[in-house]
Amino acid sequence: MRNYIIKRVLLSIVILFCVAFIVYVIMRSLPTSYVERQAGIKAMTPGSTRTYEEWMDLLNARYGLDKAVLPGYLTWAKDAVRGDFGESWAWNMLCTDKFKDVIWYSFALGAFSLLFQMLIAIPLGILAARKQYSRTDYTVTVVALVGISMPSFFFAALLKLTLSGQLGWFELYGMVSRTHQFMTPFQQFLDIAWHYVMPLMTLTFISIGGWMRYVRTNMLEVLNSDYIRTARAKGLPEKRVVNHHAFRNTLIPIVTIFGGTLPGLFSGALVTEQLFQIVGIGYTGYQSLIQGDIPFVMFYMTFMAVLVLAGTLLADILYAVVDPRVRVA
Repeated sequence: MRNYIIKRVLLSIVILFCVAFIVYVIMRSLPTSYVERQAGIKAMTPGSTRTYEEWMDLLNARYGLDKAVLPGYLTWAKDAVRGDFGESWAWNMLCTDKFKDVIWYSFALGAFSLLFQMLIAIPLGILAARKQYSRTDYTVTVVALVGISMPSFFFAALLKLTLSGQLGWFELYGMVSRTHQFMTPFQQFLDIAWHYVMPLMTLTFISIGGWMRYVRTNMLEVLNSDYIRTARAKGLPEKRVVNHHAFRNTLIPIVTIFGGTLPGLFSGALVTEQLFQIVGIGYTGYQSLIQGDIPFVMFYMTFMAVLVLAGTLLADILYAVVDPRVRVA
């Protein structure tokens, strides 16, 4: 297992550099020269000691744009390996510092959303499998299909219309109330949590459909297995047959989904954060993209690639944890 993990880590590093190279080429191929615009902004900033041409030379040298594609990428990659992704043009601070300021808002949103998805979808998926072709099964299936089919922006608009516009329970957007600074620390925590309710409802509802269908399908397959029929023939209670024998073998596909959700915990929900003005990494990445903040976009895309590779590796390792047959192989 150790050798397998080492090989996968080394392969992931190679893939990461290839993905970063593709992102770098795309950034250099943009039809608009954001470097020229940024050089003009810096040159006209009060107190600037450099001319437009000097800023152009400085920025091109900083990001390897004065060289061919491959040497330029190596220049950028050399700094990136050391954790130096340059200064964000849109936020006027280091990319890593801006990342530290906003990442935990996205992590809190993603983590609680994942928790609610598992607490809701897994029991409902098991219940639907146990009562196949019943009203309960049909109800769970309909809810799952609606959640899968409904876009996040549409469901968020419905929540805003009903819970905020008509009932007035929540504010339309934002992370804090106007009186937030005058509250006690505990009241400030409750205020932020209250503003997170609608984004959490949006992310949870549009995601539980896939979980429920996945759990139901695999649970049905397991419940029709020979060893389950043997357990029932021995007189074991149905609750023990389902929760102890069947559910454990359903964990492997659940682990697959869980490994794939790792990027979502840290990468932010771009659409949802934008709709509710949650200043997380997804919102920041989108704003940087539309403003031509190439350094932060490069950092964000590289960070996303790291998360995807880490999630895949984590899923493979968890296979061996839940299934002894993988360890034997």
